[in-house]
Amino acid sequence: MEQRRHGGARTGWSMGLALLWAAGLVLSVSAPADARETVGRVPLPAIEKGKGDQCVEDVQFMRKNHMKLLKHQRDRTVHEGIRTKQHSLNGCIECHASQKTGSVIGSNENFCQSCHSYAAVSLDCFECHASKPGVKASLTGTPQQGHPAPAVSAPVASSTASAAAGSPPKATTR
Repeated sequence: MEQRRHGGARTGWSMGLALLWAAGLVLSVSAPADARETVGRVPLPAIEKGKGDQCVEDVQFMRKNHMKLLKHQRDRTVHEGIRTKQHSLNGCIECHASQKTGSVIGSNENFCQSCHSYAAVSLDCFECHASKPGVKASLTGTPQQGHPAPAVSAPVASSTASAAAGSPPKATTR
């Protein structure tokens, strides 16, 4: 009889803790967005307001779909030769470059890098594209019109066979 009461008390205690945990979970999910932004160990991205009055699309839509828009714009430009400004990467950079650094990357205070670091998403656009407005970058990474070259990854040797034959290794791009 004594053992049964002790086991029941443990079950009641565990059940109470589970209910307390569930109540805390419900409250944290239903808390206002502003209250949730200050809670946690990971700092939220520092998003500086763009230079324009409004974005080319709704903010929530852009947060979710900006990469799809950029890929679609890239495909139309590269494959069809159609250049428009509405969803162009250059347009985004012109509006969102930091007033302090003039760039969208290089610091977690800069627009693109801030969100991509927060979301732990690779940001490889600027291996070929300029991260500052007005700078022309080429696919080879060489500067144009006196501007510095964008950061690019180191070339990769194509094979050991060409090195054995005495010719220099070929550089490849991604």
